[in-house]
Amino acid sequence: MKIQRHKFFKISNLKIDYPLKFYPILKERLWGGFKLSSVLHKDRSKKPIGESWEISAVDGSVSVVANGHLNQMSLNELIENYPTEILGKKVIERFGTNFPLLIKIIDAHSDLSIQLHPNDELAMQRHHSLGKEEMWYIMEAEKDSRLMFGFNQKLDKVLYSKHLKEDTLESILHLEKVQKGDVFHIPAGRVHAIGGGILLTEIQQSSDITYRLFDWNRLDDEGNSRELHTDLALDAIDFTIPKSFKSTYQKIENMDNKLIEGNYFTTHFLNLSQSMHFDHKFTDTFVIFIGVEGSGRIVSNNHEVSIQMGETILIPAQLQQFSIIPDNNGLKLIQVIP
Repeated sequence: MKIQRHKFFKISNLKIDYPLKFYPILKERLWGGFKLSSVLHKDRSKKPIGESWEISAVDGSVSVVANGHLNQMSLNELIENYPTEILGKKVIERFGTNFPLLIKIIDAHSDLSIQLHPNDELAMQRHHSLGKEEMWYIMEAEKDSRLMFGFNQKLDKVLYSKHLKEDTLESILHLEKVQKGDVFHIPAGRVHAIGGGILLTEIQQSSDITYRLFDWNRLDDEGNSRELHTDLALDAIDFTIPKSFKSTYQKIENMDNKLIEGNYFTTHFLNLSQSMHFDHKFTDTFVIFIGVEGSGRIVSNNHEVSIQMGETILIPAQLQQFSIIPDNNGLKLIQVIP
């Protein structure tokens, strides 16, 4: 979709007091499929789409508002001119006026590359960028779909390099079968790959730095292999093995169920069968809601915005009170707080 932009003029005393939707930024990928269209009803394409960037301030892929009187304004324009209204003072104190998160929905028709992301220190040193901590919520999974996530044995750089050289990297990865509703936390440095047949939402730091270790020897449309980052990755790998690879959480109806408390975001699971009111008078930060099942409405003041599976909504910091009302079939959401 080509977004028609208009020239932005700052308006004094403008109230940013309604939930913001954004146009999805669709990314073609070798491993992508068509569920972003067939299941989530985003723009149709004849080519496989692997990612929908739902809210992004990454250079070259900056989100644009799709509703209300701020329609067609970019996220960066809004933050530049209305930083406290969008981000909140607590976010600015920690991250400045840089939007700290990137929200994606990923459709993996086939396996993604085996990869990892550097931590902040390495990413800043090498790329003048933040690193990447992330989490996944599985929205749909075909039978026997699995993730490759961390290692299944104790390793060091020497043993790892031996497996990489001998093309046996997959044999040392932990494999985890997945189903709808599973949650995984991926700290920087953990080797991982999303397997084919999985549709998920990804919450992460605002970074696009990835070190690719192995890409199944596949070629792009022009017959070229994708670049690998063998040397860069070696110093970035975290070889520790966690007690559990999958995160556990409660799914109590109409309650705030904590999912992940990371260094850069906290997430909660909401399973709504009735209206829930939110009062963020003392929170002083933006909040994001991602629809993962069902449908409903977010109501504030005189504004009402629909939300359904596959849609992402930004609640600006200035909007302090609102309600979420599920439709008859219920509504399941991921709430994201920086």
